[in-house]
Amino acid sequence: MPESNDIMKRVIRAKSRDMSEASLGIEEKSMKIIESEVGSHGYNTLQWNVVRRVIHATADFDFAKPDKSGIIFSTNAIENAFEAFKKRRFIVVDVDMVLSGINKKSVAKIGTSVICNISNNEVLKISKSENKTKSGLAMRYSSKEIDGGIVAIGNAPTALYEVIKMIREGATMPSLVIGIPVGFVSAAESKFELSKTNVEFITNIGRKGGSAVASSIINALMLMYFNNSNKMN
Repeated sequence: MPESNDIMKRVIRAKSRDMSEASLGIEEKSMKIIESEVGSHGYNTLQWNVVRRVIHATADFDFAKPDKSGIIFSTNAIENAFEAFKKRRFIVVDVDMVLSGINKKSVAKIGTSVICNISNNEVLKISKSENKTKSGLAMRYSSKEIDGGIVAIGNAPTALYEVIKMIREGATMPSLVIGIPVGFVSAAESKFELSKTNVEFITNIGRKGGSAVASSIINALMLMYFNNSNKMN
């Protein structure tokens, strides 16, 4: 009887995620391995759900280590993300790879859209004529959608610097900035600069990051939002 109950629960979980039971089984086994290998950590339950999802996407345990590339949350980062989802605010990303990794069915379920202007014709034109990075210009071009929304940057430090600049200018104020660019030039520095702003943020220490990290954080936040909403109904 207990075994049949477990099977039924797994079927329900898979259906709620729009996944096959086989895929869910692999994911849940992976999560157990992560739990076992990380052991004790300093994150609360909601934060850990995000960090664990990042490790699942990257197989990099440094994202759970505060002395290496550990993920950092501002005080109300997750709560602000939930509020933005509730209000159906836009999700603005820096590059197409972040966009590709975000679960489109979850976005549709929330009733919002993901914006990426890196290939916008106007952005491309200005980038060439003024010798500016496309990623930074794309953020400036998206200032209206950023206001009250969520920004997810996984690739370009210049995009993160531009968002920080716009916040300090009062040009826009996102509910949350996920600033997790990867690289050797300005990645670590831009993250540190983000931590000094008055915006809620999720970031990490050092050079590591990337599109898969940024999209996995968004996916984790959306999944938690749905789970919390179901508990409240």
